[in-house]
Amino acid sequence: MSRPAGGTLHHVELWVPDLDRALTSLGWLLEALGYTLTQSWDNGRSWHLGPTYLVLEQSRALTTDRHDRCRPGLNHLAFHVEDDSTVERLTADAANHGWHLLFPDRHPHAGGERHYAAYLENDDGFEVELVAITSPQRK
Repeated sequence: MSRPAGGTLHHVELWVPDLDRALTSLGWLLEALGYTLTQSWDNGRSWHLGPTYLVLEQSRALTTDRHDRCRPGLNHLAFHVEDDSTVERLTADAANHGWHLLFPDRHPHAGGERHYAAYLENDDGFEVELVAITSPQRK
């Protein structure tokens, strides 16, 4: 692996209320996006893609049992995906892994007409955005 550029995200650690549920939703998504599971322990897992890794951990220090994206802190994670068809394929598959589509009346342009993306939320309140790298509107 080449040396990461300064400022590149090193890692994100998400504390989850239920590791098994998180593995079903977030673990599935990370692997579908090309991340590789690199560590596994009783209360957590980590996945790498390039110089960045993401951690899911069920910590004993949690103070609540649901993530609230509208409170201060993390609102959502946004991931690049190859194209519109990949956004749609992942969105359809996501329903089988604990995700539901946010803003269905505006999908896939909830972020604007030139922004092709899916906004998904899992049962624990975590939101992800899947953004097409290439789209007919941007070619």
